[in-house]
Amino acid sequence: QVQLVESGGGSVQAGGSLRLSCAASGNNFRFNAMAWYRQAPGNQREWVAHITSTGTTNYADSVKGRFTISRDNAKNTVYLQMNSLKPEDTAVYYCNAVPRTYVWGQGTQVTVSS
Repeated sequence: QVQLVESGGGSVQAGGSLRLSCAASGNNFRFNAMAWYRQAPGNQREWVAHITSTGTTNYADSVKGRFTISRDNAKNTVYLQMNSLKPEDTAVYYCNAVPRTYVWGQGTQVTVSS
C-alpha cells in the first residue's frame, strides 16, 4: 500500500502564508509526477498544482503567481508554498500522484480568514 500524508495546514489571516507537505511511503510508490488538490465543503475536489518527475510545474489560474509546488526526491515529499492567501483558498488540501492515483490521504485543512 502507498500512504500519502499531508501536513502543514492551519488557520491564517488573508495575505498570510503556509507551506504544506505531502510525504509518500510504501514499497509500491513511484515518485513520478505529483499534484495538489483542494476541496471546500459542498464543492468538488479541484486541481491546484502539478509537478513532473523532472520538475516542470503548472498551476490552476486561481493560484498562479501565489502558490509554488516543489519536490524533494530524496525524501519522497512534495511541497506547496502558499503565499498571499485569500479566504477563497479555504479548503482541505490533498496530494496525489499523476497520472496514477493512489488512495487519498486525510488532507490538511487550510483556513484563511478575512
